[in-house]
This record gives sequence, C-alpha cells and structure tokens, in this order.
Amino acid sequence: MAPPWVQELHFPHLHIPITIDHMTPVKPSGPTPAALGQTLYLSNLDDMIGARVFTPTVYFYSSHHRRPVMKTLHDALASVLVPYYPLSGRLREARNGKLEVFFGQEQGALLVEAHSEMALADLGDLKVPNPAWTPLVFRFPNEEPYKVLDMPLVIAQVTHFSCGGFSIGLRICHCICDGLGAMQFLSSWAATAKAGTLITTPEPCWDREFFRPSDPPLVKFPHIEFMRIEDGSSLTMSLWQTKPVQKCYRISREFQTLLKALAQPKDNMSNVTCSSFDAMAAHVWRSWVKALNVKPLNYELRLTFSANARHKLNNPPLKDGFYGNAVCLACVTSTVTKLVYGRLSEITHLVREARFGISEEYLRSTVDYVEVDRPTRLEFGGKLTITQWTRFPMYDSADFGWGRPIYAGPIDLTPTPQVCVFLPEAEADHPSGTMLVCICLPESATHNFTQLLSLTDSGDPNYVNIIR
Repeated sequence: MAPPWVQELHFPHLHIPITIDHMTPVKPSGPTPAALGQTLYLSNLDDMIGARVFTPTVYFYSSHHRRPVMKTLHDALASVLVPYYPLSGRLREARNGKLEVFFGQEQGALLVEAHSEMALADLGDLKVPNPAWTPLVFRFPNEEPYKVLDMPLVIAQVTHFSCGGFSIGLRICHCICDGLGAMQFLSSWAATAKAGTLITTPEPCWDREFFRPSDPPLVKFPHIEFMRIEDGSSLTMSLWQTKPVQKCYRISREFQTLLKALAQPKDNMSNVTCSSFDAMAAHVWRSWVKALNVKPLNYELRLTFSANARHKLNNPPLKDGFYGNAVCLACVTSTVTKLVYGRLSEITHLVREARFGISEEYLRSTVDYVEVDRPTRLEFGGKLTITQWTRFPMYDSADFGWGRPIYAGPIDLTPTPQVCVFLPEAEADHPSGTMLVCICLPESATHNFTQLLSLTDSGDPNYVNIIR
C-alpha cells in the first residue's frame, strides 16, 4: 500500500545523557584584516530584533570512517575563519543600541567535544526533528534566552555515540548570516574538511554597507509586520497556557500538487499562478487557526514569512558571496472569519501578493523603518511565522568527508510555538520533492489539525466547498 499523501511522523520521548569532555576556542589559522579593537558595521537587516538569536541545528553521521573527527573539524574551521573572519569576533551594542562586530581579546569560534553512552539507534527515527535532541547543541550554563552579546558567533558541539556515529550540533548567530549565508559558510567549512585544503566558493563578501539607511530615512510602506498588536484573541493564550507539543508531517509532492490546483482561483482570467509555497502556507495557516478555534471571529491575525530579496536587488546588484541578512519579512493579514470560512484560493492569493510585494524599494524602506523605529521586542500577538528551509542545500552542504548527514535541520520549536518550519526530507540521491512540516499545537488541538491538514475533515459537510 502506498503511504498516505500526508503522514504524521512520531518521535520517541527520550532523555539523552551526555558528558562534556573538552571545550576549545578556534581562532583563524592565519592573518585576517581584523585588528584588535576594530569594529565592523552591521546593517539594519542584520540588527532587526528577530535576527538577535542563534539558530540551532543538528547533523547526524553514522560513522567517522577512521578520520579523526575533532581534528578534522577544528583544522577546517580554523582555515575557514580566515576568509570568514567576522565570525571570530563578538557582538556589542554601540551608543544608540545598534549592534556591531567587535574584535577584542576574547575571539574565535567554540568547538565542544562530548560523548554519550547511547547509540544512534536508541534515538529513534533520525529523520524526524525531536526536541529531546536539545542536549546535542551546546548552551552555556545559565545562558539567558536570546543572548547574543559577548558570545562566540559559531558554537559547534560534537557528540560521539557508542556505536561510532556522531552528531554536530551547530549554533550560528543570525545577525551575521541569514539562512542562505549560513549554508554558504557551512558548505565552505565542510568542503575544506573533506578536501584538507581551504575551499571558498563563492568568495565570502561582507559588504554590509550596501544596506546603509537613506539620509534622511524614507519609510514608504506601513510595515505592518513590525507593528505591535494588543493580543485580544484566544490564540496566544491557548498556545502559552499549556506547553504545546511539536508535531511533524511528511507532505508528498502529489499532495502539494493537489493543493496548488485547489488553490488556483476558479475564474482565473489573468492567468495568475500560485506557487507550492503560497498554497502550503495558506493551507497550514488556516488549518492551524481552525484547529485552535480562535476567537473572536472578527479578530485580525497575521501570517509572516521571510522572503529572500537577493534577486530583487539590481541598482546595484548584491555581490556574489554576500552572506549577511538579505531577507524581508512578508506579512499577510486576515480576520479569523475569512480564514476559517473563506476559500483556500482567497487566502493563497493574499500570501502570493505579500510575497510579490517584497521589492528593492520595500527592502530599502524596511532598512529605513528600523533606523527610525528600532523594535526592541519580539511580537507574537495573533501571529504565525513560517520559515521555509526547503530550498536550502542542507544535506549537500554538510558533507565533511563522512557523507551526507542522516538528518540536517532544527530540533525544538516549542520555545517559540508560533513558528512553523517547512523542511526538505533527506534523500540519498534523488530529491522526491517531499517536505516536512513542523508546527506546535496544544495537545487538545492536534487531532483536529491533523484532519484539517490532511483534507479529511469529514465532520464539516461544507469542507470541500470551503477549501475550493
């Protein structure tokens, strides 16, 4: 029997005891342009409040094939930190609260070695992100949430398992790299480890001055993505009252194709086509809101997602090898009523319009908005944020010489339960187009969400009509 088009994936509840063996600072192996006391400019895209985080990911490998893991990773990282020298600095706040990179006495990345008595086989299905893997990513004792100041900007923990396999738990500061930039850095580190000689393709480019604000700043758009909303809905309360659970679903290419067809407007005179992301984002958002039974119905909700703006920049274009933040936050708004009872095609159209609204002019306006009114707190009110990782070459970028990882990606979404992640599924050779959707819900809403996501909400006689 063929697997279902939408398949809920399960992971075991584990306790993974680990022992930290060594902690080693890793400094650039050669001279860099950074002198002691020097600073580097960060753009307002790097310094948005949502970027002041570390992005934790984990990579599993079945065997080290007799190559010394720690020495290989250490030497390659030291080599790569020469061209990527800003990652060996630290962040500090300037007088106006803006961040900058600073090169002081305490420099370098951090490489941590640990071991566990467990085997990889004891961890269950390694293709399903599991919050129990959190000990595989190093955090300092009593480390404050969202701490980025005076921290190593690259933190990697290697955990050896009793079977000979190992994991690399990685934290890279989002202020230095967006998703594509992090993949560029990781790819260079992995290629250097595999080849035994420095490989940087493309050559890394800092160039954060490209995004300097206008003088005077010129904000041309309302930027509702940043506006604070007094949360008068039941959404946030229902998520934060009880600890939500992380759910993961495998979405087949066939289901994505079906959903894309259902999301097309019936009378499409302008021949507008939506993308698979547009349809999936709209469907996940409305399924989530409906499963949570959000009240009141006239409350206006937001969907936000990051949109890569690199290809929108033409005057002048962004240099090849730029690894900083070049993304804008697209924002969709809808009342609960329109989300729950409107047609999927209508919601998809809103997502598509928000995605196409990200232009060079919008990005410049975003830079100037942050310059004028620098947000100081993360806003969760009435919002779902979707992060799309399906276009990141996560598996090909992480071959350090031990083959592609069994799994590459995030671990635990529950600390930020209003974030949903679209992930590529690991495939040995030929990508199938299957994606994983990871999302957080209260336990009481999981059954309804699974039915809604799978288009099996048989309890609603108008469901098929609503979807169309």
